[in-house]
Amino acid sequence: MFDFFSGSGDLPQPYDANRLDNGFVDWKNLTSTTRYQTLGNFITRIADDATGQRYLSAIFGNSPFLARCVLRDPEFVAELANASPEDIRDTLFLRVREECRAAKNEADIMKILRQSKSRLALLTATADLTGTWALETITASLSDFASLALNLSLEFLLRAEAALGSIELDDLDDPCRSSGLVVIGMGKLGAGELNYSSDIDLIVLWDQEVVRYTGRRGPEEGFVRLTRNLVRIMQERTADGYVFRTDLRLRPDAGATPVALSMLAAEGYYESVGQNWERAAMIKASPVAGDIQAGKEFLKRISPFVWRKFLDFAAIDDIHSIKRQINRHKGHSTVTVPGHNIKVGRGGIREIEFFAQTQQLIAGGRDSTLRVSPTCLALRALATSNRIGNDVADQMIASYTYLRQLEHRLQMIADEQTQTLPSEPDSLLHLAVFFGYAELADFETDLLSHLTRVEGHYANLFEESPDLTMDSDVAGNLVFTGTDEDPETSTTLVNMGYSDPATVSAAIRRWHHGRYRATRSVRSRELLTELMPVLLTALADTANPDAALLKFDEFLGKLPAGVQLFSLFHANPDLLDLVAEIMGGAPRLAEYLSRNATLLDGVISSDFYDHLPNQETLRDELETILAGARDTQDVLDFVRRWSHGRRFQVGVQILRSLADITQSGLCLSDMADVAIGAMLPRLLSELSERHGLIPGGQFVVIAMGKLGAQEMTAGSDLDLTFVYDHPDDVSFSDGEKPLSASEYYARLSKRLINALTAMTAEGHLYDVDMRLRPSGAAGPIAVRLNGFRKYQQEEAWTWEHMAMIRARIVAGPDELASKVMAVVQEALCISRDDEELRNAIADMRDRIDQERHTKNPWSTKYVRGGVVDIEFISQYLILKNATKTPEIIDGKTARAFRKLSNAGYLDQDLANDLIEGTMLMRTLQGILRQTTVDVFEESDAPEGLKSALAKANNEPTFESLKIKVEETEAHLFVQFDKIIGVPTKR
Repeated sequence: MFDFFSGSGDLPQPYDANRLDNGFVDWKNLTSTTRYQTLGNFITRIADDATGQRYLSAIFGNSPFLARCVLRDPEFVAELANASPEDIRDTLFLRVREECRAAKNEADIMKILRQSKSRLALLTATADLTGTWALETITASLSDFASLALNLSLEFLLRAEAALGSIELDDLDDPCRSSGLVVIGMGKLGAGELNYSSDIDLIVLWDQEVVRYTGRRGPEEGFVRLTRNLVRIMQERTADGYVFRTDLRLRPDAGATPVALSMLAAEGYYESVGQNWERAAMIKASPVAGDIQAGKEFLKRISPFVWRKFLDFAAIDDIHSIKRQINRHKGHSTVTVPGHNIKVGRGGIREIEFFAQTQQLIAGGRDSTLRVSPTCLALRALATSNRIGNDVADQMIASYTYLRQLEHRLQMIADEQTQTLPSEPDSLLHLAVFFGYAELADFETDLLSHLTRVEGHYANLFEESPDLTMDSDVAGNLVFTGTDEDPETSTTLVNMGYSDPATVSAAIRRWHHGRYRATRSVRSRELLTELMPVLLTALADTANPDAALLKFDEFLGKLPAGVQLFSLFHANPDLLDLVAEIMGGAPRLAEYLSRNATLLDGVISSDFYDHLPNQETLRDELETILAGARDTQDVLDFVRRWSHGRRFQVGVQILRSLADITQSGLCLSDMADVAIGAMLPRLLSELSERHGLIPGGQFVVIAMGKLGAQEMTAGSDLDLTFVYDHPDDVSFSDGEKPLSASEYYARLSKRLINALTAMTAEGHLYDVDMRLRPSGAAGPIAVRLNGFRKYQQEEAWTWEHMAMIRARIVAGPDELASKVMAVVQEALCISRDDEELRNAIADMRDRIDQERHTKNPWSTKYVRGGVVDIEFISQYLILKNATKTPEIIDGKTARAFRKLSNAGYLDQDLANDLIEGTMLMRTLQGILRQTTVDVFEESDAPEGLKSALAKANNEPTFESLKIKVEETEAHLFVQFDKIIGVPTKR
């Protein structure tokens, strides 16, 4: 009697005296329950028997969960007392099989499985506590029950589908056989190593060559529904508890695929983008339910993916990187027992498993003896093949057994799926006592001995491979393989500055799964794995690491390929700091970079951070590049490639405050001048091949707006007007196919506009705005000089003359350029009625405000007191006084205010205020247009961008900058009202 309870080992002592006493009171009270009256004699005897007392004390005084199992099912306790554990297990399995197959509905099956699982928990716990069963027997029993439960549930579900006419089955008594539907067990289930509170990792597959699915909606939808029902049967909590928590995330690309996959799709995934961690996971895969034969054949077909006979160095390095990601503890303190995770922590179970699996992956393709699933067998096979020493295998197996047994005791206490040791001394002592220790110190000594030994062997593995730090200062785990979040990785990310480690890990897993074109190749993912620590460090150094990482995720998603870029990062890790800065503070620049990732090539040139080049340098540089152009298409592509590189340089220098708004505006304008100047003669030459030239004809390009003022910002369009002239006695070109002069220059204008605006393989160059030409959209695309003069003198509106203040010739012969600018000067110096002028400008500003009204102080162009108001003040004063003092005409607003002040048309203090306001607005506009895609909203703006704005304007904080901006806009709006006023009634 009670032989099972005595076992071969010493039962743990009770830890909690109160729980112990309450447990015995509740146990004895069972005799007063009508249901258990027939067990009264047994209940009393076991409580009085010395062996029985020790057994119940070990449970009542240590495990609330096991205590509930005992008190809820004394009949099963009686069975435990009267038979061997093997007989009890076999009877339990036989009973659950018979009862489930006789069940009439799903609810009955769920009840049977849950009650049986509870009994199995008590059986295996008893076998563990008493030392009756070895670890392998306990884990095998739990795994066998999981397979049985899955099979019985699947049988019921398949019969239900057959009854609905959705599937044809060979044998309703054995519906799983030849059904084509299989459940692959992964991880501990696949290897027969389930622990006490394991969830079960499954992949559900169906063989399209075998399945005879006749349902209306097809096998894809039908098997997804069936799989969800299977999961519900397993893990839904009822009054009887649950069977197993179920995880389907180890299936191919779990974030993007259905919960049940065709084998064809799964095989395609593994062949194309399967990762090394998935190869490692497949070592433990085995069919556990359903059509077992179909499952075996599937695993055989993907065997070449798991067991590669030949591995290139990159693949081996990627396998090494799995190990190195887990083992990154430079500068860490020694391991401490309280709060340690014995599964994924240092020296834990995961390190032992990876110690075996990484070596299996490398050598198993050539040595079939290494293709075993259970961890201990794998370690022994590695020793037999002389890949590790027998002493190493013995030590790792002993530590694995110790840690797995400790894991079981930890989970037995409250039936929790945990591997983290308690942090509180009392709880830790409770665990130590339940594990058979009398003193906490002895427990800590033994545990630390195992953890240190495992860590030592693990650290020596692949010690010749390079460290995965790339000079990164990260200390701690960075593990993104598999599907589960690694707790130590989450802690590492939080310590680095990330606030949402789950989102960070999810994004990185998308990269590893090859979801983006840039990460679909094996080599790109290998490089990215190596870059991960330094990349995460760089992003963590931004003002908002989480936002920067998500922007980098968007960046990756738009890249056409990744190997070249990741190789560049690998060779130049400092580039990642710049990329992180862009992602964290310049969304527009980030988007620009995602379309032109090769721009980073230019960053490594020695002059990238030097002073921005002048126009002469830019012209010489572009002409050298265009010397290699074979045709017009090459010209367009080469100009774009050159322009993108230089514009990116300007953007970076603005972001890093290396160039101020005046320098950047001039450089961007010089680039546009140079581009137009380089393309125009080549386009003219191309046009002349068929149509000849206009004898004595000349053509100039007038720039207005920001290009005319040499104050361009990122994204500025080009306000252009084209003027030509020719001798009066020349009407046509002299080529093979003559054109009239007006048609000739119209075609040349269109070619230039197309050259500037066309989207080529190298992207976009500029948008062109022709609305400032004479008569606007209704006028000719190019106008002859006399027509231009007549229009400006007789027909132009006030707003057109305001725009002409910024007119500047950017291409064409000096002779015609001088004539055109003389016409402009003459038009601007016309005597004007002040009231009419003020009223026209005030009316125009009022119309703009009605269309573009905003109170956002960062909408610097249209907000009252912003750029438009400032420019209108300047232009009003110029047009009012130019007839007397032509020298005040200047397209650069700040410089115009100084000239107006010097000429006596503007109070010096007010001029200073206007100049300061002009530079503030220009600086804000320049940075925001370089960095933001949409309107700047401070509530969701990157912190890095806010800091850059404050720094560029010599303000200590963004808050102080905001105050300055609002005060400046309010002041300048008042000045606008004083100088120009509001329009009179129309």
